[in-house]
Amino acid sequence: MKATIYHNPRCSKSRQALALLKSHGIEPEVVEYLKSPLDSSELNKLLDLLSIEPHHLLRSKEAEYKTLGLSKSSTRNEIIEAIVTAPKLMERPIVITAKGARIGRPTEAIEAIL
Repeated sequence: MKATIYHNPRCSKSRQALALLKSHGIEPEVVEYLKSPLDSSELNKLLDLLSIEPHHLLRSKEAEYKTLGLSKSSTRNEIIEAIVTAPKLMERPIVITAKGARIGRPTEAIEAIL
């Protein structure tokens, strides 16, 4: 099975998700999104795959959330621009397979697409 994980190696949940994939015999494509940030087109596609409200893609406890004036009422475009500007605002880990896409919080959420 092919899989892609948007990964931050410093994040324990992200490391757990990667370990879960490997325990299922999956060697995913690992995208370290802090080193290779997504552009607005990629973020739009990711939101479509996840089928979530754009605000759920944000880490609201990051300082940049307040600095950039974000809130639950921020628009999709505002959220995408914020993540392009400050990639660490993007929730992680995110796993994509042929069966769909999930944010791995909790890590077990990924099981549904394996």
